[in-house]
Amino acid sequence: MTQETTARPTDTESGPKRPLPTKQLIAGAIFFIAALAIAQVVPSIEIAWVTAILLLTIYLFAFEIVGVDVAAVSIMVLLGLTTLFAPLMGLEEGLVPNTHLFDGFASNAVISIIAVMIIGAGLDRTGLMSKVAAFILRIGGTTETRIIPIISGTVAFISSFMQNVGAAALFLPVVSRISARSGIPLSRLLMPMGFCAILGGTVSMVGSSPLILLNDLILTSNKALPDGQQMETWSLFSVTPVGVALVLTGIVYFVIAGRFVLPVVKEGVDGVKATNAMSYFQSVYGLDYGLYEVVVPADSALVGKMLDDIEHQERIRVIAALRGADDLRIGPGGLARDVGIEAGSVLGILASPEDLKAFVDKYRLNLRDDLETFAEQLAATKAGIAEVVIPPGSSLVGKSARDVWMRKTYGIAMVALHRQGQTYREGEGIRDMPLQAGDTLVVHTTWDALARLEKDRNFVVVTTEYPHEDLRPHKVGWALVFFSIALSMVLFTDIRLSVALLTGAVGMILSGVLKIEEAYEAVSWKTVFLLASLIPLGLAVETSGTARWIAEQTVSVVGDMPAIVIQAAVAVLATFFTLVMSNVGATVLLVPLAVNIALKVGADPAVFALTVAIATSNSFLIPTHQVNALIMGPGGYRVPDYMRAGGIMTLLFLVVMMLVMNAIF
Repeated sequence: MTQETTARPTDTESGPKRPLPTKQLIAGAIFFIAALAIAQVVPSIEIAWVTAILLLTIYLFAFEIVGVDVAAVSIMVLLGLTTLFAPLMGLEEGLVPNTHLFDGFASNAVISIIAVMIIGAGLDRTGLMSKVAAFILRIGGTTETRIIPIISGTVAFISSFMQNVGAAALFLPVVSRISARSGIPLSRLLMPMGFCAILGGTVSMVGSSPLILLNDLILTSNKALPDGQQMETWSLFSVTPVGVALVLTGIVYFVIAGRFVLPVVKEGVDGVKATNAMSYFQSVYGLDYGLYEVVVPADSALVGKMLDDIEHQERIRVIAALRGADDLRIGPGGLARDVGIEAGSVLGILASPEDLKAFVDKYRLNLRDDLETFAEQLAATKAGIAEVVIPPGSSLVGKSARDVWMRKTYGIAMVALHRQGQTYREGEGIRDMPLQAGDTLVVHTTWDALARLEKDRNFVVVTTEYPHEDLRPHKVGWALVFFSIALSMVLFTDIRLSVALLTGAVGMILSGVLKIEEAYEAVSWKTVFLLASLIPLGLAVETSGTARWIAEQTVSVVGDMPAIVIQAAVAVLATFFTLVMSNVGATVLLVPLAVNIALKVGADPAVFALTVAIATSNSFLIPTHQVNALIMGPGGYRVPDYMRAGGIMTLLFLVVMMLVMNAIF
């Protein structure tokens, strides 16, 4: 049985802010003491202040004192205020020049994210992503252990030749639809998809910015090296064995441990709770209906009968039918009481479990466990249960549903009629009862048909919170053209990523695939502010010398260890830096350092440089990576969710990367 879900208006109360729990106060004290201790050993006052702000950021993120976007904006403002209070802080100037404080909002990464969100929304608006979701459901079923590998593997493959945030953004609407149709919470699917998008960036040398940059950094380092120590650059697929191993590790990890580490978030975007529509109608009208799919065998006594022969008698309601290979009946002009049932027909039925069982047993039908044939058409995003009222001025007053052929004419299948405090159900003659002003009809309908009823003066639509999908399938050609243009520019030209993607996004708006208002709505502004506000912190960490000081201290600790231990320390250092600054910045900073370390211990400097470039993709612990920030809102994730699932993934990444790299190189 597949139950439908729909979003209904809910009253959410936001009570007064509670005082910080004891553990947060204790943690705050520990972080404060740590900042004071570090200030005693750092070489400059600038590094002391940057380290303190860095610890404050980690504290705000880890303990969720405020929302992560609010925390990021607060840190950005704090960095800006250091210009005003520099004399009091012992600084000659602010930690970040105010002229560069808001550079993050115009950064290549942030503009690229905005563009891919718009491109993804455009492809979704044409119905293309819906078809992709339906295909995945057909081959993957509705179980996590089958859907996660298909989605994650596909996104990882795409991410191996285009920016991982682009791959994740394009698949976000696909995963959302799969969640709605399979009943699997979105939070159980988005994190595996996002993590594997990041891992996919390690499969080729064009999969992520650090790997694209690596060969240039190697050539730069070669200028300072003698002839005998010159490094060879890496070819396109040199890194593929490591990347494939990491992607497989991520997929296996979520298939095996997903049930333990993935959260089940009950709330959707913006806190609107996704409640079960059937539960609502059961509590209000006493309806315990479910949505089922049955197949009619050739030897069934149902063959040759019409819908009118069975619905009233068996107390069921047929809302969809597939006769033969391509005769699909659903919606206005589709189903009617005179539709005959043929051998092999597939019926979508709305009924109580008891009535459905009796019907299946009587006619020896094959009951499917889940929706298969109608997974697309009867998905919660396309159809569901609704309430409509007959107003006093309706021309339907005095006529019955049978008189007006309501299912065929209006596309609504009446399953109950509520009149003067009493509810009448299927099997009680509801379609023969003359309609009266004030009657409430409980109907199953497609959302498209319900949207048309809102303009029909014969009905007053009570259910207003339902998916209003203004699909534009006739624009799919334009959407594919501009998506292809953007993708080609990314792959085959040197133009900035943001410019290439904005070309596709603007093209979709100008061609009418998306309205400009829909483009604005497609952007997750929480993600934009989170990422843009953290960029000044990365700049401060880099320009103040904090990053170099941390790296030097780490190397001094492990300097006498075996080469593999030092390589692991370099990987851990790159992992830490990529959490608090851009992966490109971390790569530029650490590759020269890693090369020098490798030469001192007699290791291969090119391998150490590659270690840095791969490890900067190990960004799962907190939502500072672009992909993690992208999925945080739609998935309803909190920072502890990343720390729980991402903590294990971080360790697995380091172990698998070190094992495979040392086995191959």
